[in-house]
Amino acid sequence: MDVVRLNMSHSGPDQMRAASAAVRASAAAVGKPIAVMVDLQGAKIRVGQLAKPIQLETGDRVVLVPQAETAGGEIPITYVDLAADLEPGNRMLLNDGQIELRVRGIRGSRIEAEVVIGGKVTSGRGINLPGARIAAPALMEKDLIDLEAALAIEADYVALSFVRSADNVRDLRRHLPEDALILSKIEKDLALQDLAGILEASDAVMVARGDLGSELPFEQVPLVQKRIVRDANDRYRPVVIATEMLESMINQLRPTRAEVSDVANSILDGTDAVMLAAETAIGHHPVQAVQALSRVIAQVESESVFLVDGPPYDVPASQSERGPISTEVAVASATLKAAQAVRAPAIVTYTRSGFTARVVSSRRPPVPILAVTDSERVQRQLSLVWGVLPVLCRGELKEETMATTARSELLARGLAQAGDRIVVTAGLPFHVRGTTNMVRIETL
Repeated sequence: MDVVRLNMSHSGPDQMRAASAAVRASAAAVGKPIAVMVDLQGAKIRVGQLAKPIQLETGDRVVLVPQAETAGGEIPITYVDLAADLEPGNRMLLNDGQIELRVRGIRGSRIEAEVVIGGKVTSGRGINLPGARIAAPALMEKDLIDLEAALAIEADYVALSFVRSADNVRDLRRHLPEDALILSKIEKDLALQDLAGILEASDAVMVARGDLGSELPFEQVPLVQKRIVRDANDRYRPVVIATEMLESMINQLRPTRAEVSDVANSILDGTDAVMLAAETAIGHHPVQAVQALSRVIAQVESESVFLVDGPPYDVPASQSERGPISTEVAVASATLKAAQAVRAPAIVTYTRSGFTARVVSSRRPPVPILAVTDSERVQRQLSLVWGVLPVLCRGELKEETMATTARSELLARGLAQAGDRIVVTAGLPFHVRGTTNMVRIETL
């Protein structure tokens, strides 16, 4: 694995601190940078605490009301202002879309609804509201408490759940130091209306297919996934595909053929990472699930599968908008062409913030990207990025020191031999973050 996600929907600060300490200790023991991602719960609306499950039948009439006001037979909800955000005709989906309700009326804080598709309602299950504009803030009280703990452990990524607009991302940004990165989870239908803005405001995104599949008709999700991945690559934002990647391995030792194909096609779509959730959180075979995922990735990305230029990733070679492309994309495109032209066995990036490595990675070169940085945090953050081998430069941040580090790592890892030509790219001067403006070919 390359990144550990700590899901704060099911834990608190004490569990976060213990888990992150275990991750960092294990990473040090195996000598591999592992990023820690704290996934905030966000404005998730849930069924409140029930005395016992409620069985709903198609055609039933039910009332949903804030937990503190619940009377006999009513369904409690965790968001007290929900009635003010809904109107008759709105759909309400419970249990990951397995149960569907239709709002028929609003009486104060009470929501009167008809059961369209029945099922068993249990405590704590999520409620999705396709098309409804919910006024709840992106960061709830629990999120702010968890965020304080995340900053204390120096989490490498903070994942924001249920993003509705770029403003939600900017709200979180105000609470973070400059070197902490935001991953926005695209799981609301409203997020697709402001996808470009969300991508610009974020450092990375996730295609969270669980809630997204409840918000949208399920047949739309595959093409939406491809759109998000392409747009993210176009803006050099790392992208993660999540939910039900190897769902059957919660209980089984082998994945289904359909799951293997799903993972493979996600990789060919151009995703940077694929994420396991229940498979490793509550599954019976967590290690085997990670190993199975790794085997699929390695097979798809091996040179023997396709041509020497590598798998035909479905990513743009340059920015899609009309007019002159940005300097960093021009440099990344030139880096790709140079590596292909001289048959370079590797690309080296010198990067202080990780920006240069992310830009080059977004063009999906056919060879590994050795990213040399002087920051341990950036080294961990780059673990998420496709094709990047992050290396820590322990000397002074200058070109000679970074070049020495790169040479020794390339030779030690067997990525290149003396006399090979290597493509080097960087942002100059080194102390300026977010610049990628130089590419050259060097002989190792």
